[in-house]
Amino acid sequence: MITRRKFLGQAGALSAASALGFLGLQRRALALATGDKNTWNAYGYGELKPMATLNTGETFLALPEGFQYKAFGKQGSIMSDGNKTPPLHDGMACFKIGNELRLIRNHEVSNGWLPKKGVAIGANAYDDTAGGGATTLVINPKTRELVKDFVSLSGTLINCAGGRTPWNSWISCEETILGQRVRTDKAGIAISGGYAKPHGYCYEVLATANGVQPAEPLKAMGRFKHEAAAVDKNTGIVYLTEDTDTAGFYRFIPKQKKHLAKGGVLQMLKVIDQEAFDTRKGLSIGQMFKVTWVTIDNPDPITADQDDSAVYKQGLAKGAATFARLEGAYVHPHGQLYFVSTNGGNQVAGQVWRYEHKNKTQGTLTLVFESPSRDLLDMPDNICFKPNSELLFICEDSDYKGLTGVSENYLRILTPTGKIANFAKNVTPGFESSEFAGSTFSEDGKTLFVNLQAVGVTVAIWGDWQKFKE
Repeated sequence: MITRRKFLGQAGALSAASALGFLGLQRRALALATGDKNTWNAYGYGELKPMATLNTGETFLALPEGFQYKAFGKQGSIMSDGNKTPPLHDGMACFKIGNELRLIRNHEVSNGWLPKKGVAIGANAYDDTAGGGATTLVINPKTRELVKDFVSLSGTLINCAGGRTPWNSWISCEETILGQRVRTDKAGIAISGGYAKPHGYCYEVLATANGVQPAEPLKAMGRFKHEAAAVDKNTGIVYLTEDTDTAGFYRFIPKQKKHLAKGGVLQMLKVIDQEAFDTRKGLSIGQMFKVTWVTIDNPDPITADQDDSAVYKQGLAKGAATFARLEGAYVHPHGQLYFVSTNGGNQVAGQVWRYEHKNKTQGTLTLVFESPSRDLLDMPDNICFKPNSELLFICEDSDYKGLTGVSENYLRILTPTGKIANFAKNVTPGFESSEFAGSTFSEDGKTLFVNLQAVGVTVAIWGDWQKFKE
């Protein structure tokens, strides 16, 4: 437990200018020191109550009074291009293209870890034995209803999260390194692998396109279990998370801004004067570290086909830091990069980190929040900021009972003072443990779009966003 003396020593190094800033970190750290858990909860938008959708009458969510929602894009429904909507909706971003809103949505389809001929969800497939990819949904911004939808990326595998770019494209990330090598059990039966092409890459999808685009793996961005991507509009740098128990935090410096396919340099974060620093446990909220970056010499090693950590090990050998299951990432408009460790921290319930770019070689890393209880925040995943606010919306993926987690999943809010508020709860009958994924706001901040993964549905939520209370 942090002591008051230890906290005061750490606090002097914190930046008062940071979003989710100094005072919030102070209050949370002192709450830990005194054992006052009541200070962790914020009122938010009020008590959550089960509500039916306005358009279908189904009940998926519990929401605060004054909010409502519509549902669309259900798995199995026929899209405008004639293809079936794939299952397992995951990472997503919202774009304003002309008078339309466009959602690009990932599908975390694994094929049961084995290739299946002809399962690609659309044309121009990278690998027709892989059933993952992305779909685009065109939404009427006034009615919040689906206008048309179509496949926009096909033939990829386990497309988990990703991130939007400032130039109106979506980076879709594969959370796997399965490829052509076949893995077998003790009896010699194939259990994974054997695909027509290697997987474990990022792909770029244009928000302006009106159909499926050719899938080009961005191999310079690394072959590992990708989760999320976040782009700093000022530098053009792409930050990347890795979803493994021993994960690295990466950045990709493109040779040319806005042209990721032209290649670049992949690097992994290292804590200065701390070789192979382990961030997973034993830290305190508010701790700040000076960090630098080490270069990954071979971002697409042939050994990645059989070694999940082939890229991570290169960074580790140069003293890079280790994180626990890095998932969501998002760049705040002020320039700070936020990312989450799903099961990091002493309670294995999750951490929220902030990286701040200082110059070409250095930056600072701060532990903004660590969940003290699974009841408060349990396994954070995708994240996004509400426009023109300091409210960080966090999707939970808390269905890991083997890790003493709970089967309930919420959409939570981390406030600027470091408190947690509940915004939505999954109450879908029979699917209560389905994770929230792909939270993303319309540019004007009026509509929040989010997915319920196992349910296979996308919802649009709106209401009185001004009534938030601490």
